[in-house]
Amino acid sequence: MHDIRFIRENPEQFDEDLKRRFYAAPEGASSWSAKILELDEKVREAVGRKQEAETTRNQSSKLIGKAKATGDEAEAQRLMAAVAEAKKTIEEAGEAEADALNARDAILMSLPNLPYADVPLGEGEEENEEVRRWGEPKPLGFEPKSHDQVGEALTVGAAGAQMDFESAVRMSGSRFVALKGPLARLERALSAFMLDIQTTEHGYTEVSPPLLVQDRALVGTGQLPKFGEDLFLTTAGHYLIPTAEVSLTNLVREDILAEDQLPLRMTAHTPCFRSEAGSAGRDTKGMIRLHQFNKVELVSVTRPEESDEELERMTGCAEAVLQKLGLAYRVMKLSSGDMGFGARRTYDLEVWLPSQDTYREISSCSTCGDFQARRMDSKFRRKDAKKPEFVHTLNGSGLAVGRTLVAVVENYQNEDGSITVPEALQPYMGGITKIESVS
Repeated sequence: MHDIRFIRENPEQFDEDLKRRFYAAPEGASSWSAKILELDEKVREAVGRKQEAETTRNQSSKLIGKAKATGDEAEAQRLMAAVAEAKKTIEEAGEAEADALNARDAILMSLPNLPYADVPLGEGEEENEEVRRWGEPKPLGFEPKSHDQVGEALTVGAAGAQMDFESAVRMSGSRFVALKGPLARLERALSAFMLDIQTTEHGYTEVSPPLLVQDRALVGTGQLPKFGEDLFLTTAGHYLIPTAEVSLTNLVREDILAEDQLPLRMTAHTPCFRSEAGSAGRDTKGMIRLHQFNKVELVSVTRPEESDEELERMTGCAEAVLQKLGLAYRVMKLSSGDMGFGARRTYDLEVWLPSQDTYREISSCSTCGDFQARRMDSKFRRKDAKKPEFVHTLNGSGLAVGRTLVAVVENYQNEDGSITVPEALQPYMGGITKIESVS
């Protein structure tokens, strides 16, 4: 949600920033600010008429009794007519205000967050800027197989493939997988490993949040109303969360926090559900892009002056997982057109996948400023301050568990088809140091 006062005071900057997000002016208007301010003026004009009529009604109502007491029936009738007319004006102005306000706020809800000045200008990933790299892709000494080739070749007795796409497709359709035996344990180990790092080393509070939310929660974080096609809606009217960002961030909706509660840092391991609308033909094989996947999410709620520093910290917290796993990666600052709807600045972590001979996204860390806070009405009050302020919110993957499993399988594969368990994960694997077929 955008600050209407900012738009009133800085219309040119607002339009320029939206142009950097490649949002053309709306049909029939010279710019977004012009359309918004036209409706805003209607809101303010209606409010003015309503307030004026309320004043007339209140003053006239007080005088009716006096006129009757003095026997001036004509004056009393005139005042009663004025009250009736004022009530009619109040009702009409109220309807006009509501109509204009709904139209104005519908536009404000549909527009993305404004990028910071340092965000690279560009429509897609081609304009993303590399910030840094960590580690070097280790040579395997043989032709690497893709994670799905490795996983499907590993078996667990009569249960079949440890990475079973065929059975999952029969029950659920495309973009699903069933993990079995040691690979299922590896996925569980990764989740526990990530949570332990974020809670014991980085100070995040672990949360077990709802997986089903109402539409207002998704409006709060920006998935609705614009991206409904990407979501799964139940017959009971609840949505399956596309990311734990939704649940964690909404824990502070309609709340006024004390200043000493900030920064508030939370983490959760949850399944996530996405329809992947618009991704037809992309990553149709393997576990890169599934309808259901596990993720460890990071969310921070901060004072406005702390959010930039918090983004750097959060990105480092996500990087720590990859470093402990010994996986080479790079950090990319996303371009203005490649960022998510609610972000003002985003860093993507991209991990090396030897089968693709390239880096692929494994985490996104974003600062949203007060964009989500305004939609959720989430505030804090500084010590000794009377008026509360909107908080800033941030979110990031710490990490996407399925994609991390993909990276581990590909980077730690052996020529005989087995997978060496990274040293950092061995305490979570019950003594298993190598994943092989199980009879």
